[in-house]
Amino acid sequence: MGRNSLKCIVRLTWDDGVWYSKAVTDTAENIGLTLESGSFDALIERVKIALPEMLELNFGYKGDIKLVFEAERDENIKRIAS
Repeated sequence: MGRNSLKCIVRLTWDDGVWYSKAVTDTAENIGLTLESGSFDALIERVKIALPEMLELNFGYKGDIKLVFEAERDENIKRIAS
């Protein structure tokens, strides 16, 4: 990876009461970062700390990072007959 700013897309998905993250670069390279949290905001903060560390350790990348968060949350609502 170069020294220019790197765009990373972080997909946050809600499943069974927990938010999960998956990060990829703008070139669709899977970074392999998967985190979870019960709180949406807490997960974003965890990603902001862990992602730069992971990029440096695994890819030697030390440049700026632009994070784009995409969230998906599905809910099933069962209607109670009245």
